[in-house]
Amino acid sequence: MRSLTLHLKILITILVSLGVLITAYQIFILGIPLTSDETDDLWNIDAKIEFQASSKEPVKLQMFVPPLNQDYVSLNESFISNNYGVSVNRADGNRKVTWSARRASGKQTIYYRLVLTKRYSGEQAKAKGPIFRDSLPVEGPEKIAADALLAPIRQHSADVETFISETIKRVNNTNDDNAKLLLSGDASTANKAKAVELLLSIAHVPMERVHTVRLLAETQQSPELWLRSFNGDKWLYFNPETGEQGLPADRLVWWIGDEDLIKLEGGKQVQVSFALNNSEMNAIRLAKLTDESTDADFLSYSLYGLPLQTQNNFQIMIMIPIGVLLILILRNLGGLQTLGTFTPVLIALAFRETQLGFGIVLFTLITTLGLSLRSYLEHLKLQMLPRLSVVLTFVVVLIAVISLFSHKLGLERGLSVALFPMVILTMTIERLSITWEERGAAHAFKVGLGTLIAASLAHLLMSVPELVYFMFTFPAVLLIFVGFMLAMGRYRGYRLTELFRFKAFLKD
Repeated sequence: MRSLTLHLKILITILVSLGVLITAYQIFILGIPLTSDETDDLWNIDAKIEFQASSKEPVKLQMFVPPLNQDYVSLNESFISNNYGVSVNRADGNRKVTWSARRASGKQTIYYRLVLTKRYSGEQAKAKGPIFRDSLPVEGPEKIAADALLAPIRQHSADVETFISETIKRVNNTNDDNAKLLLSGDASTANKAKAVELLLSIAHVPMERVHTVRLLAETQQSPELWLRSFNGDKWLYFNPETGEQGLPADRLVWWIGDEDLIKLEGGKQVQVSFALNNSEMNAIRLAKLTDESTDADFLSYSLYGLPLQTQNNFQIMIMIPIGVLLILILRNLGGLQTLGTFTPVLIALAFRETQLGFGIVLFTLITTLGLSLRSYLEHLKLQMLPRLSVVLTFVVVLIAVISLFSHKLGLERGLSVALFPMVILTMTIERLSITWEERGAAHAFKVGLGTLIAASLAHLLMSVPELVYFMFTFPAVLLIFVGFMLAMGRYRGYRLTELFRFKAFLKD
C-alpha cells in the first residue's frame, strides 16, 4: 500500500512538473501571449527615392534594404516603380535591391515598402564574426597620436567591450589634442568612426559600421551610424558618439559596411526619405503570419499548425477535460448527485448551440415527455433493447416536431435542438426512470436537477473565451489537470453536502 501511494505521488509530481515546465517554456521562452487580447507592433516603412534621370544612358539604381536576419521578420515587401526591372541580391550579410531601366528621363520616383514585426520564434543562428584584424597603415604624427591614445585605453579596459567603449570616449574628448589630430578638424560621426577604427585596428580588434533606422512613427530621419565588434560569442554594438554599448530595441539594422545607402548610374541628385507608421495586430494572428513567412518553429508543434476546421473542432474537444474536472469537483468535493460524470459534460456541449436558457427548457421538455413514454412502456413488460429503441425513436420524432414548430413560430433557436445528442437523451431518460423505480421520484428529481445544474455550470465555464484561448494555446496545462484528478482519486474525506447532513455530530 505504501509503495502504491509513493508511486502515485511520483506520477502526480512528474505530470504537474511537465505541465508547468512546458507552459512556462511557451510563455517565457517562445513568448506566446497569455491572452488573445494581447497585440504586437506592426511597422510600415516607406523609403522614397527621388532623382533626375539622364535620357542619354540607361538607369541603374542600387539601394541597401534590411537583411532581416536578426530580431525582425518581414510580412510584406514591395518594390514600387514604373517600367523598372527589379532584382534583389545578398552579399556580405546585406541585401541590395537593383532597379534598372533602358530609358528614363526627367524626375523619377521609386518606393520601397516594408511591413515587419518582431521575430517570434525559432532558434536564432549562432553569431559568427571576425575576432582579429590587421592594422591599418599609419605613420608620422598620426602614429604618435594613436599610440598616445591607446596607452591609457589599455590601462582603463579589461576586455573587448570596455576597450571599444573607452576608445570611443577618448576620440570624442574635445580637450584631447591627440584626438583632435586624428579627426583633423572634422567632428562628423563618420569621421569619428574612422578614427575609432584606426585605433582598434592597431590593437587588432575588428570593427564594422552598422547603419540603422529608428522605429519611431511620423519622424523624418536618416540612417544612424553605429559600430559593432564580435567578441567571439556575440556582436557588441556601440554608439560612436557616446561609447554606449547595446543597440536600442527600437533600432532596425538597414545595412552593414562602409558603402553608401544609394548608388546611382545614369542619373543625378538622388535623395532618400523615410516615413514610418505603427499599427497593432492580434499577437497570435501575427505569430501565424510570421510562421508562414519564415522557417521559425513558433507554431510548428502547436494546435495552431492544424487546418482551420480541425482547429475549431479541437477548441471544443480541449475544453471537455475542463468540464469533467468541474463535475469531478462538484461530485467528489461538493457531493452533488448527477447521472454519471460525462453525461452533464455532453449536455453542456449541446448548450453551445442552443444557448443555456433555451437549452434547459428543451432538455427538461424532452426528458419529461421521454420519462412519460418510458413509464407507459414499463406497463407493456418489454425487454430493455426494444424499450431503448422505442425511446430513441420517440426522441428523434420529438426533436423533429419541436424543430418544425419552432420554425413555423419563427423561433430559429429551436432548430438547434437537433444538435442534442439523441443517444445521451435516450440514456438519460432510461437511467432517470430506473432511478425513479429503485429510489423513488424525489431522488430521481434530485439527480435530474443535479445533472442540469452541473451541465449548466460546465457550459458556462467551457464557454469563457479567455479560458478557451488559454487551453488551446497551452494544452500542456491538461497534464496539471490529470495530476489533480489523480490526487482526487485518493480523496476519502467528507463532501460539502455531508458536512451539512452531519452538522449535529460536529456540534457534539
